[in-house]
Amino acid sequence: MRRASALSDFPAADLHHMRMPDLEALRPVVSLHRPRILILYGSLREVSYSRLLSHEARRLLEHFGCEVRIFDPRGLPLPDEAPADHPKVAELRELSQWSEGQVWVSPERHGAMTGILKAQIDWLPLSIGSIRPTQGKTLAVMEVSGGSQSFNAVNQMRILGRWMRMITIPNQSSVPKAFEQFDAAGRMKPSPLYHRVVDVCEELVKFTLLTRDASAYLTNRYSERKEEAEKLESRVNLKSI
Repeated sequence: MRRASALSDFPAADLHHMRMPDLEALRPVVSLHRPRILILYGSLREVSYSRLLSHEARRLLEHFGCEVRIFDPRGLPLPDEAPADHPKVAELRELSQWSEGQVWVSPERHGAMTGILKAQIDWLPLSIGSIRPTQGKTLAVMEVSGGSQSFNAVNQMRILGRWMRMITIPNQSSVPKAFEQFDAAGRMKPSPLYHRVVDVCEELVKFTLLTRDASAYLTNRYSERKEEAEKLESRVNLKSI
């Protein structure tokens, strides 16, 4: 039988704020509403392959039972160019809070994700008051490129997803020579590249269903519990003076 930890075992920690894994919390009551997915894409071009790929993802996610919304980045100001109550910024933040999972689709430009997609992510703060708009939400990343296959953009988006405290799924999609992969109607042609897009959407739905109801528990952290307790203690002590 495992010995109970003593305070002396962890001199740098506060055992009052450490929690053992709770199997019941990992198996909460399952929500029955459709998974809510937000898609962001990173191009303003009239013929935008990242937008076309976003709509392919939308169709697949709706087939898998999701409610999907795609944010149109046209008219979104650069970060810090306008106040946070700008209509497009407010729309983006409301959609992020509404969502339970997200898909980020970017062209690869100069070996990186586009500034258009990065601006959308930069408008999503880590916290708004006590609310963290992206924490614990699932994320899938995809990219399109005009040349040979690359993974620069998806790798950057993975870093951003981690920074935004999101659960980024293992699978991803990179579509090279995107101009060859879509027909005149804007639909993606049958190919192994399309099959990977199906894989990504299917996996995102599974991970969203698996984690959305336990999201608050999965992202409950020792460091933040301890910090909040210290803030509360400070306020109580101040009132008692």
